[in-house]
Amino acid sequence: MFSNYQSLSFNYGVIVQALEESVKRNLTDGMLLSGGLDTTLLACLASRYTKPSCITVAMRGAPTPDVGYARLVASQLKLEHHIHYFGEDELNEGLRASIRVMKSFDPMEIRNGAAIYVALKVGKGRGLKAFMTGDGADELFGGYSYLFGLTRAELEAELQKLWANMRFSSVYLAEDLGVEARLPFLDPRFKTLAENLDVRLKVKSEGGQVWGKWVLRKASEKIIPREISWRVKVPIEVGTGTTMLPWIFDSKIQDSEFNRQKDKYLKEDGVVIRDKEHLHYYQIYRELVGLPSASSSGARKCPQCGAGVKEKATFCRTCGAYPI
Repeated sequence: MFSNYQSLSFNYGVIVQALEESVKRNLTDGMLLSGGLDTTLLACLASRYTKPSCITVAMRGAPTPDVGYARLVASQLKLEHHIHYFGEDELNEGLRASIRVMKSFDPMEIRNGAAIYVALKVGKGRGLKAFMTGDGADELFGGYSYLFGLTRAELEAELQKLWANMRFSSVYLAEDLGVEARLPFLDPRFKTLAENLDVRLKVKSEGGQVWGKWVLRKASEKIIPREISWRVKVPIEVGTGTTMLPWIFDSKIQDSEFNRQKDKYLKEDGVVIRDKEHLHYYQIYRELVGLPSASSSGARKCPQCGAGVKEKATFCRTCGAYPI
């Protein structure tokens, strides 16, 4: 099911060849493998030059769709593959590390970051020094579903905003652990190629359905399994099971305690707490980072937490408020 890109049409071949060159410039001994389009494509191309050890993590007791796809990819590419199921202790460590390192209590950021932290730490424990990740593909190729209904001009404008505000926790969490994350999709040469592609090749209909990363999916069809080329994008939190966290915190924190703490932090800190998960993360943030604040008196401030935000930002990196 895996083969060479030379059989693709010229335009598709150019994209895959450029990505292969980027992968060659960013080879690693480890890879965070989700079994999605982006990491599978990287694993396929990297396996032509080296045999990275692949790490997949999943929350014990939660639905974890990444595991089956990642197992398929590693098996077909004959790559060493370690699937690690993490429990409450590792999860809590990952949550605290993500909040501390990313200086955020945005639930989506922290759910994703915790899984990445666990994966990087597991890989480090196995002696790996550097990890390839699929970060950047969704931003460059329009992988997010909120982009699907936009006009061409709107899509171009939204992608420009994404490119100006890209930040990936894998880079910062890896540095905190003393290892390295490498992002071939954001290698300068490949990034330039991707940014200059017509947006009509990025979000496009196929088989009666609108797809993000359409051109990347088409380019990958002949070199990775079709079921992965056209696998519907799922966030890290869904693939690894950390999407269960809102329900976990909802069951652990009593309504009366939530309301009391919510009112307290609004009155004392000026911070809007949206739900029980948000409350838990803010309490850790308050302990490890301090109170949210703008970097200077003239900076634009988030209306829900008071942290500084960029002038044209539509969301707050610190608390996750959207729109602002």
